Amino acid sequence: MNIQMKGGTAEVLLYEDIGGWFGITADQFIREIKSLKNITTINLRINSNGGNVFDGVAIYNYLKSHPARVEVDVDGLAASIASIIAMAGDERRMADNAWMMIHDPWIVAAGTSGDLRSIAETLDGVRATLLDTYMKHATASRDDISAMMAAETWLTAAQAKDAGLISAITGDMKIAASVRDGWFRNPPDQLKAEESKPPRNKRVAEISARMGMTLRRFKL
Repeated sequence: MNIQMKGGTAEVLLYEDIGGWFGITADQFIREIKSLKNITTINLRINSNGGNVFDGVAIYNYLKSHPARVEVDVDGLAASIASIIAMAGDERRMADNAWMMIHDPWIVAAGTSGDLRSIAETLDGVRATLLDTYMKHATASRDDISAMMAAETWLTAAQAKDAGLISAITGDMKIAASVRDGWFRNPPDQLKAEESKPPRNKRVAEISARMGMTLRRFKL
C-alpha cells in the first residue's frame, strides 16, 4: 500500500489483494492509517482482486469509523471484498473504464459433515451482512443485489452507478485492470490476466497441505 500526503488529504493506493496469504492485512492497513496525523480526508484509490473477507470487513469498518471524510476512487478493479471496502466512501467514484464485481463469499474447507453444515450456515450469515453493506447505498432492490451476488456480476461504472453502488463516474484511467486466472467464475474477457497462475482454490489448498492444516479460509 502506498500513501502520499497532500495537505490534510491522505491519498491511499490500495493496489493489491486483501488478507494474509493474499496481500495486505487489516492490521497492516489500519496501522498505516493510524500513523497519519492531522488528516481531514482519506482518498482511497482501489485496484484490487479482493481477498480475505474478514480482513476486508475490518478495513471497511475502520474507514467508516474514521473521523476523516473518506473518498473512494475505483481506478481499475474493485472485485470481491474490495467492492465492500469501496462502500466505506462518503463519496464513491469509478473511472469510466473501471470495473466492480460482487459475488457470494466462498470457502475452501475440510472436516466432518457437521463441520461443513456449520460452515455453510456461517457462510450464509456472512453473505447476509455483506448484502446489508451494499444496501446502505444501493438504489437497486435487495433482491436484485442479492441476485447479482449469486451470479458473480461484473459491473461497468455506468452499471454500478445505476445500481447506486457508486455516486459518480470520472474520466478514463491509464491503469489497466486485470484479474488472476482461475480466481473467478466468469470475468470479462478483456480483464483476464496475461500471466497464467494456478486457480486460487488449488493454490490455497497446496499451501494448507504443506502447513499440515485443515483449511477454513473465507474469501470474497
